[in-house]
Amino acid sequence: MCFSHVAAMTFERVSRLASIPAFCLAAVLFLVSATPSVAIQLLRDPDIEYGLKELAFPVLRAAGLSPNRVKVLVVNDSSLNAFVVDHNTIFLNYGLIVKVKRADVLQAVIAHEAAHIANGHLARRIGNLENARNLSSLGIALALLAAAAGGGDAAAGIAAGTQSSAIRGFLSHTRAEEAAADRSAASYMRLSDISPQGLVDLHRTFAGQELLSVGRQDPYMQSHPLTRDRIRAAENYVASYTSQAKPNANAEYWFNRVKGKITAFTRSPKWTQSSVKHEKSRDVALMRQAIAYHRLNNYSQALSSVNAALEIRPEDPYYYELKGQILVENRKWDASVRAYETAVELAPREPLVLAGLGRALLHAGKPKEALAQLQKARARDYRDIRMLRDLAMAYSKTGNNGMASVVTAERYALQGRMADAGIHAKRAIGTLPTGSTGWQRAQDVLIASERAERRKR
Repeated sequence: MCFSHVAAMTFERVSRLASIPAFCLAAVLFLVSATPSVAIQLLRDPDIEYGLKELAFPVLRAAGLSPNRVKVLVVNDSSLNAFVVDHNTIFLNYGLIVKVKRADVLQAVIAHEAAHIANGHLARRIGNLENARNLSSLGIALALLAAAAGGGDAAAGIAAGTQSSAIRGFLSHTRAEEAAADRSAASYMRLSDISPQGLVDLHRTFAGQELLSVGRQDPYMQSHPLTRDRIRAAENYVASYTSQAKPNANAEYWFNRVKGKITAFTRSPKWTQSSVKHEKSRDVALMRQAIAYHRLNNYSQALSSVNAALEIRPEDPYYYELKGQILVENRKWDASVRAYETAVELAPREPLVLAGLGRALLHAGKPKEALAQLQKARARDYRDIRMLRDLAMAYSKTGNNGMASVVTAERYALQGRMADAGIHAKRAIGTLPTGSTGWQRAQDVLIASERAERRKR
């Protein structure tokens, strides 16, 4: 797992084979309760993201959205919030995940946000933003979603550069939209055989928040206005739900695993060690213990715990990925490669796992093998800052300085450091064959850099 500083924006391709699109318009992110220029972080972990995909799959399918296209990502923020800023991503603050008690409540959150996408509620706000002539007046930072995969230090922070009023204006839904999203969410849950009681309990979580001052309200309340009418409507949905949905063991398992892993990384190791006795699944308890021991620099106990979890689930790629992280961060290069190789065998298309193997191979002194894995990872998730840094290093170690400059330019662009991105893009353009794929990618970044500079004037 890694925390990564992020900002978000909408974008478009402006030339032939663009892989890092030119920056045409920034989408407002979400600092609804923070001061301007505070860095926002994502919490990236393949295990957590897979678990959220399992939870989201039925409601996304019921909403007519592709579960393979719409991702659910976790924001490193302890406050309660969830939101969408485009049609392909649902953001959940980890504080909200930790707060809710059951899988169906979290699925209600996902269903509600999916409804905002499916019902076209984003189109109006994005259209209004596109019509704005002076983006600087909104205080919007020019940056793409930037996230680092795997363990280690966080990526460099990005100043969001936003004004809280502008953010609230962009993220806020009308009461009519909220009511429509609730109706759709209840429908998605019924179609998925999930009790809409989760929707009622979600609303009850925020009951009374409207009586607080804005500064004391959870951010969710500021973008999702709650009324007693909405709670009553949700209660009516439950009353009209004739067939009783049975508890879903798979959903509960992944909910507990996601929540358990998040708390293992965000709360103190002492708290984790004292709370694992309440864990329902033995393998999840062992996974949480492994993380707690790892954070306490107790390598032998961390390795023993993760191996015990693997004895229970020997075909689990994400426990192998965690083992690889523990090994690589303890400088056990060859052993980490073996752990990541097993993880990749079990999850060959997971970009964060592929990036982890590439990183381990780099540390093990095998840059050519690392390059192959990192290229596969980039093809599936080009926004991973940590992977791009490793990929540039792999290109450099294999003698391809031109491509190293391209990837470095893309990394800086994703971090919003457009001047630095332009410098490396020019270096790549002067090195690579004219018209080659890498040359075109560098051109795209250079265009983005030049546009960003023009906006400053």
